[in-house]
Amino acid sequence: MKIIATGLLVLMAIVYFTSKSYEEVHPALGFVRAFAEAAMVGGLADWFAVTALFRHPMGIPIPHTAIIPRNKDRIGNTLANFLKSNFLITRIVAQRMHGVDLAGGVGRFLKSPSGGEGRLKMGASRLIGDIIASLDQDRLGSMFKGAVKSQARDLDLATPLGQILEVVMKENRHGPLIDSTIKWAYRTLDANEYVIRAIVFDRANTVMRWTGLDDRLANEVVDGLYKLLADMASDPEHPVRTKSEEALAQLAVELKTDPALRERIEQWKLEMIENPAIADWIDGIWENGRNALLKASRDPDAAMAGHFGDALMQLGSSLQKDPILNRQLNRFARRAVAGVVASYGDNIVKLVSETIHGWDAQTITDRVENAVGRDLQYIRVNGTLVGGLVGVSLHTLGYWI
Repeated sequence: MKIIATGLLVLMAIVYFTSKSYEEVHPALGFVRAFAEAAMVGGLADWFAVTALFRHPMGIPIPHTAIIPRNKDRIGNTLANFLKSNFLITRIVAQRMHGVDLAGGVGRFLKSPSGGEGRLKMGASRLIGDIIASLDQDRLGSMFKGAVKSQARDLDLATPLGQILEVVMKENRHGPLIDSTIKWAYRTLDANEYVIRAIVFDRANTVMRWTGLDDRLANEVVDGLYKLLADMASDPEHPVRTKSEEALAQLAVELKTDPALRERIEQWKLEMIENPAIADWIDGIWENGRNALLKASRDPDAAMAGHFGDALMQLGSSLQKDPILNRQLNRFARRAVAGVVASYGDNIVKLVSETIHGWDAQTITDRVENAVGRDLQYIRVNGTLVGGLVGVSLHTLGYWI
């Protein structure tokens, strides 16, 4: 457009000098000369006006030229205030968001993620993947592990354990727990029978050993324990089993009320948190989660497959069909965006202003000129043509007068 506008000005100059030279040949050439002469004036005037916006014409520091570079800070402040006054107002944002069906859009995307939004989906996925990959893995991992440990330290473990045990006892679902404990005790006894015999042998005196009573006593103890476990397993009303149930019920109450027991549970929890094995387990959760996010972001179609994808598609269908859920999500989005504007609107304005202040004069000149420069060159073209028409009109008027 600069070439066209400048070329048109040069053409008018050629036409002017040519028609001026041959004007005596025919009176009509006077109209051509008048058009070209006025067109040059209009073209030069508009060239000066357009150039003066961005720089000094021909490098001459004429007053009131290079307007944008000289006033870039004021332009930044004005633009920031314009944004604040016309866009970043909570009331205006809420009104604009009122007509935005965010829930419907999310629902359509989740219901058919491979549809027309494919390019958007792939672009967003790549962006998320690049963000995850660019984050400091060790630092972010330390933050994640620190957050998990902090939450675990603040967790009241004794109360929910007591509540769970209480519910299990009330609903009579503790039977499998006791049965499993009996089976575990049976296996333990079977694997450690020699320990019991060794204890009896160590406590027996010489006479018992000489008469073999220690072996008989050990057999009686072992057989008695086997019989006790077998009776408990076969008889739901066994006294020892009943005592175990009473002990579990009492434990449920003490987990919620006994300060000493709650303190022991708390100490046990803290020891578990600091255990190296728990730290390795948390590391594994972080690495697996990070790798899963990267894999999903690189291949969103695979991430949408399986049960997880089915669940998201079902959610998308619900967002489209359930008016209550749709209305609640849209209300939440409006409040969230309005809250962001109310809380961070001034910071957004400050960001715009400070960013423009940080640009050098050449940067802001190039960016503004690239944004609107084509239209400004049209002004030069129009100025040339309009100036020519005005010149012809004045020349014609001169003949009439």
